[in-house]
Amino acid sequence: MQETNLTVITELFLLGFQGSQRLRISLFCLFLVVYCVTICGNLLIITLVSTSRKLHTPMYFFISQLSISDILLSTDIVPNLLHILLNNGETITFIICITQFYFICALETFECLLLALMSYDRHVAICRPLHYKSIMTWGHCVMLTSICWLLGFSIILTYIITTTQLFFCGPNIIDHLFCDIVPLLRLSCSDTFIVNLLIYVVGVIIVFIPTTIIVVSYTYIVRAVLRISSNTRRQKAFSTCSSHLIVVSIFYGTMVSVYIVPTKSQTFTVNKILSLLYTVFTPLANPIIYSLRNTDIIKAVQETIRKCVIR
Repeated sequence: MQETNLTVITELFLLGFQGSQRLRISLFCLFLVVYCVTICGNLLIITLVSTSRKLHTPMYFFISQLSISDILLSTDIVPNLLHILLNNGETITFIICITQFYFICALETFECLLLALMSYDRHVAICRPLHYKSIMTWGHCVMLTSICWLLGFSIILTYIITTTQLFFCGPNIIDHLFCDIVPLLRLSCSDTFIVNLLIYVVGVIIVFIPTTIIVVSYTYIVRAVLRISSNTRRQKAFSTCSSHLIVVSIFYGTMVSVYIVPTKSQTFTVNKILSLLYTVFTPLANPIIYSLRNTDIIKAVQETIRKCVIR
């Protein structure tokens, strides 16, 4: 009977970064530049992989899928964040908030799975080079990537279903940059034990299984590389994995800091900054890391520029 008398929230107010107008304008310019560079960088990767025959390999196909995910994630967050900075906050409906939260979690889950798939690809390339083409066929790569997309967008439905069953009766202010599960649950006047338990169980599974695949794959990779007698071949083998390891370290490092480490020890400002690292700056860093540390992509860029100049 008490629940029926509660005023259910239909709108939420995102605070974003509260501060002087000069600070908010400065952050607006920063995030606008970051967003433009992120979109251009990831579109460049997708275009190069699609048009350059030298990049028609499983590794670059997976990198292009990562770029697609990064574009979608940035587009889901940054335009709305820019609007919040200009208006010193924003009122959004509960449905839009849940939708934004769903796409953020789904895309992050997909990236977890894709990074594990990329480590498996490197494992096959280095540990079983003679069988690489027969194992990592085009059909196999498309199937595995499709499974990652499907799992990413289906697993997170458990969060959405359980969250929408809660009562949100006020206050309706979210002190965050976007709709995330932790600040959203703080507004609930229902018992959130089941939801919190589900978040940790599913979250651990999403992080644990891909992490295990990555660790096992690189354990075999290191053992295989150390058996190589030639220093040149050994360095080449390690160089093909270095970019992926850097991306994995940045992605999992920030994700663990936000969701696995207890949030009670973090201030709202620290939590916002950490959230920005994996939702805004990681999509910016990924194409830069893969481009600067990859001679094939650099050569593809140079060839594309030459073709444009000749035309």
